[in-house]
Amino acid sequence: MNRYADIPRERLPALLAAMPKAELHIHIEGSLEPQLIFALAARNGVKLAYPNVEALRAAYAFTDLQSFLDIYYAGASVLLLEDDFHDMAWAYLVRAAEENVLHTELFFDPQTHTARGVDIGVVIRGLKRATERARAELGVSAALILCFLRHLSEEDALQTLEQALPYREHFIGVGLDSSERGHPPEKFARVFARCRELGLRLVAHAGEEGPPEYIWNALDVLKVERIDHGVRCVEDPALVRRLAEQRVPLTVCPLSNVKLCVFADLGRHNLGELLAAGLVATVNSDDPAYFGGYLNQNYLETFAALPLDAGHAYVLARNSFEASFASAADKAGWIARLDETFERFRS
Repeated sequence: MNRYADIPRERLPALLAAMPKAELHIHIEGSLEPQLIFALAARNGVKLAYPNVEALRAAYAFTDLQSFLDIYYAGASVLLLEDDFHDMAWAYLVRAAEENVLHTELFFDPQTHTARGVDIGVVIRGLKRATERARAELGVSAALILCFLRHLSEEDALQTLEQALPYREHFIGVGLDSSERGHPPEKFARVFARCRELGLRLVAHAGEEGPPEYIWNALDVLKVERIDHGVRCVEDPALVRRLAEQRVPLTVCPLSNVKLCVFADLGRHNLGELLAAGLVATVNSDDPAYFGGYLNQNYLETFAALPLDAGHAYVLARNSFEASFASAADKAGWIARLDETFERFRS
């Protein structure tokens, strides 16, 4: 962790913004800003429960995960056409490029849309167009991960997977998100087994509001390769040792954790503890339109609140590339650019 710790702290904000990085925990529907919600509502003739952008943003006062999800799903109601999904993803990808994100793996929730009568192909094609455009016009690598909503049944998840299979070439993996409490990973054992057979990469939310047991079961029952959130692992020393020894990445979302009351404030966040334990922690924005910041804001505010230095920043950024599902060649190229950036700030 001491590598690059000699970079002066006053240079840290500029370094955090400039360093190349990957984002591995971003719900694309959670990047839908109020301004775009209202623009899409007007385009599609959707009536919203809020009179204007300011009133909608004022409603972003969450007490827990469920209170957030209620308004999150309401916002998604404006997404009806392929262009809507393209425009939403494109807005995020432009922002990502500005923040020196070289690679991102976007979560999307097809069940949120198919339940409203939107064809799954409309969702996937729109998002894929945006990722292809980002590579061509922005130089940003972007992949799609289809997430199952855990508050729904496994049968619903299995049906969603079958609906998505004609578009299998357009997404690299599957995940598990939405309400964690009362919906343990093992509820989705069959659908994840089917996804393994299909060669899809596997991730799952666990250990955000749910207990460490959910992390164990995500690893042992679902056989996931990456844990989304995972901050409650510290309650189980044996689990921390396993995560460290097996180099299982955690996609940590600091501002989200505070907004949803997982931690009272950033000064009490356990990111430093995770790094000290040798865990492959990464920093991500989760649902940035709702939680007060995109990726750079998560880095800046977290580093301002915790005793973290440039050495920690390097480890987190490098972890983000190594934890991705990109090719070894791409990872090596991105890490080389990361090294160049840090050397420049050191000189």
